[in-house]
Amino acid sequence: MVTIKKVLPFDVDTLLTLGRKTFYDAFEHVNNPEDFEAYTSVAFTREQLLSEINNPDAVFYFAMLGDEAVGYIKLNYRDAQAEFQDPKGVEVSRIYVLADQQGKKIGNQLLDFAINKAIEDQLQYIWLGVWEHNHAAMRFYERNGFKAVGTHHFWVGNDKQTDILVRRQL
Repeated sequence: MVTIKKVLPFDVDTLLTLGRKTFYDAFEHVNNPEDFEAYTSVAFTREQLLSEINNPDAVFYFAMLGDEAVGYIKLNYRDAQAEFQDPKGVEVSRIYVLADQQGKKIGNQLLDFAINKAIEDQLQYIWLGVWEHNHAAMRFYERNGFKAVGTHHFWVGNDKQTDILVRRQL
């Protein structure tokens, strides 16, 4: 069983290391190297993550096994959301677990945490974007009650990719 811990500004280096590792493990092998580097060199910097941590409409949480961060989730509220900016909903902007920790239901625990937090906050829905080629993630969200509601584009360097927007009513 993991514990969920809010990420604070002094955790930025741990978040940076974990964020880079999980993103690289998940997507480096399926992207053009130049485009991937162009994206990650901007998205995964200490300064960028600090600005996200300090955004009052965004919150990161670590999944902790003992004192080791093995995964994380980022929740975006109001204006921090990539789409909608609806105060009645929350976006799961990122949810990642270390490759060697997958299969332990840590992703489920992070998602359950986000759903329970949204219910506690009296929100009406939770949503996120899933890369159209990430079929395992699509199945995961379908099993957890999410339904496709649209698409949006996501740029990895010069590569225009499509995310499927999925939503779960609460």
